[in-house]
Amino acid sequence: MKKIAHLLLIVCLFLFISCSSDSEGSLFEEDPTGQNDPPEEPSEPDNSGLTASQELAIDYFTEIALGFEFGNASRVTRKWSNDVVIFIAGTPTDLLLNELEVVISDLNALLPEDSIQISTTTNEAEANFTLFMGTGNAYANFFPPAANFVDGNFGLFFVGFNAQNQITNANMYVDTSRPTPLKQRHLLREELTQALGLARDSSRFSESIFQSSFDLGCTTGYSNLDEILIQLLYDRRVTTNLNEVDVRILLQEIIQEFI
Repeated sequence: MKKIAHLLLIVCLFLFISCSSDSEGSLFEEDPTGQNDPPEEPSEPDNSGLTASQELAIDYFTEIALGFEFGNASRVTRKWSNDVVIFIAGTPTDLLLNELEVVISDLNALLPEDSIQISTTTNEAEANFTLFMGTGNAYANFFPPAANFVDGNFGLFFVGFNAQNQITNANMYVDTSRPTPLKQRHLLREELTQALGLARDSSRFSESIFQSSFDLGCTTGYSNLDEILIQLLYDRRVTTNLNEVDVRILLQEIIQEFI
């Protein structure tokens, strides 16, 4: 089950989301009707002047990018304003180290040139993002705020943000013992992407990295719609602190540039 909690630590508000740990069956209600598939784009735009695909992208952005799955944080946009520098902790595996290179490459290719870039470092003091790979118990010892959550979760992320809702730091975990190698790769991509500010889940599209069901959606790549959401959030015109009304007005003006 995807879970979230919030903890006030000195001056930073930390929140986290996790993937389902149900290896026997989905803990989420799946859609047997086939409505998870995105509609085909019509040949004519609707009354708003946007195509169905453009409207869908705006709807999905507001579903994924505003707030967190649980907790009392306001439903506004949040993102990093500084480059993300990742320090790898725990007992990393070759599988996940290789996958991390792929995910970072994918993200850097999608992020606008005038926004942020993502890199790794071997110097913990230089990092603003810690990625822990290992067992749940080891992560709980490394990061005590996660102690009550690792038993039921294969992956977690925490983010800290300032008064302007700019994300300033993150702490993330991928379990290397319980999930299958495929699901480990999925968790790495999902949790890292969500820690960039696309923090909510959805049951709508099985091919999306944000699919809420751990069994229905276990993709190891981004869908076209996922890529659009990443590009939209880090477009310089999309600032932090935007609520749903603000987001919809802005995206209606710029969505044609993306889809």
